[in-house]
Amino acid sequence: MDGRHSSDSLDQAQLRHRLQQLQTEHRDLDDVIARLAAQPVVDQLQIQRLKKRKLALKDEIQKVENLLLPDIIA
Repeated sequence: MDGRHSSDSLDQAQLRHRLQQLQTEHRDLDDVIARLAAQPVVDQLQIQRLKKRKLALKDEIQKVENLLLPDIIA
């Protein structure tokens, strides 16, 4: 077994783990935003910051997914 194949497998495992972390944080932000929006006094600035973070996470999730999936149209 050559070292590169082992390294590629490790990289893929690390990417999958990172993807799971990002997706979990993204879902958690959904919950936090919903709870904040349901409060009698809504902190719009905090909600805007959380939504911005959520969008950044979505972009990062897409980048990791693109690294994990082979480019079919190459």
